[in-house]
Amino acid sequence: MIAAFVFVFGLVLGSFLNVCIRRLPRHESIVRPGSRCPNCATPIRPRDNIPLLSYLLLRGRCRSCRAPISPEYPLVEFCAGALALGCYGQFGLTLFAAKWLLFSAMMLVLIFTDWHERLLPNRVNYFGLAAGLALAAPTPPGDGLARWLLNDWLALHASPWLIRVSDAALGAILAGGLLWLFAEGYFRLRGREGMGLGDVKMMAMAGAFLGARQAILMLLLGSILGSVAGAIAVWGLGKGRDYELPFGSFLGIAGIALIFVGGPLLHWYLAAAGFHR
Repeated sequence: MIAAFVFVFGLVLGSFLNVCIRRLPRHESIVRPGSRCPNCATPIRPRDNIPLLSYLLLRGRCRSCRAPISPEYPLVEFCAGALALGCYGQFGLTLFAAKWLLFSAMMLVLIFTDWHERLLPNRVNYFGLAAGLALAAPTPPGDGLARWLLNDWLALHASPWLIRVSDAALGAILAGGLLWLFAEGYFRLRGREGMGLGDVKMMAMAGAFLGARQAILMLLLGSILGSVAGAIAVWGLGKGRDYELPFGSFLGIAGIALIFVGGPLLHWYLAAAGFHR
């Protein structure tokens, strides 16, 4: 029963995320007006706004104008439901589960806004950065870098609270700073932008949640996914070499994956590189 409730909650959350995905890039309110058909602007009735179920009952069409409804709507709802269920299965009914569900929800929004608009809304990135720092004390990233820096290297004997918040802050600074350096270097070498500051802000936000080491792993995985997708786009789909790849979408996919496999994957990577956690 709890698992079913969590899944339904995730579906409802996904319905809200669909609103964010459509409205945030246009700088519109995510509260008002209510949901409307994008084709005929008819307000959607409550019975036609039930996550997943309404799409199936309406056979993917608006009740008023019969225009097709994008299958992306139920896809986002299902993904949010599955992620809510995954967070519950991984962390139980805990604050950690709520933290990672929030993170995955923001990643979903950024994945789809970057895919459609090549835009990573500041409202998501700034809110996520603040949330990651605020949640670091009760739900620490567990990175270990701040403990080594403050206690072992600087011998400050910092409090556990300070170490936890510092782990989040270091993750934001290092992940965002590393991507900014890469973007700046690309601009100076090629004379044009290779990525926007939205990707930098996204990585800073992710670093506050994940900590420095897993955020850098997220950057590595996202780069691999983006490189594969770019090769397919250029060589398989005939896109030009200047094709603008939605890098944030691949970073978001990597970030969601690390919620569930980040610890073991980081342990394997460090062991393969000759380091120890």
